[in-house]
Amino acid sequence: MLNKQQSQGELPIAARVPVRELDFQGVWRANEFAVSRTATHSTGFDVFDNELPSKGWPRSALIELLLQQSGIGEMQLLKPVLTRLSCNQKIVLIQPPYLPQAMACKSWGIQINNLLWIKTANTADGLWAAEQILKNGCCGAVILWQANVRNESLRRLHLAAQSADTWLWLMRPLSARMDASPAQLRVALRAAAGGVALDIVKRRGPVKDQQLFIHLADMPTTRHSLDTNNAPVVMRSFPAAAARSDTSLLV
Repeated sequence: MLNKQQSQGELPIAARVPVRELDFQGVWRANEFAVSRTATHSTGFDVFDNELPSKGWPRSALIELLLQQSGIGEMQLLKPVLTRLSCNQKIVLIQPPYLPQAMACKSWGIQINNLLWIKTANTADGLWAAEQILKNGCCGAVILWQANVRNESLRRLHLAAQSADTWLWLMRPLSARMDASPAQLRVALRAAAGGVALDIVKRRGPVKDQQLFIHLADMPTTRHSLDTNNAPVVMRSFPAAAARSDTSLLV
């Protein structure tokens, strides 16, 4: 039977509580930072950590770095987390645009015996390799470079990442910024004197309009030249002797 209040058309007390006062467990509000349900790892830069949910790179998630061009500091941005992960886990580089330089990685503190380089014949093979590594769960981090990725492939990577205890970074051109993506975190990188400029395109939190500057000690303090002065993209396999003398490296 209806009680007296209900019979008179009044709402129950619980129904009259303002929505803002109710505590919805597990509900993320767009004006607040989400709390990551998986582990996160500090970026190594406080100014960047403070703008990320749970203050770090999320594990078991697709992270996109949208590059103005390759070699503007994206690998130095990842250096703190890669250095830590390489102590006891494998790190895989898939289809990097330049020939990885082992000595440069070693000088950064990365354990090169835990660094793997996979060179595939085409885009599809690179995506397949990344997906299989994630499903296998054999590595601590995967970094994949792709110029053109279909939405279906992005969803597959996203699902594979969610089922793995692995950090996954997908390097894409800045032109993909306006494309839809299931990635949990998307960051646009531009060249800047002495470091790199970041725009947080997507995060589980409020919109971030202000650009961030991350100082990178090994980056030139003058304006970074685009395209013409960069090392050529590796388009073929080099003989072993040539590979040892090649000075191009990922930064």
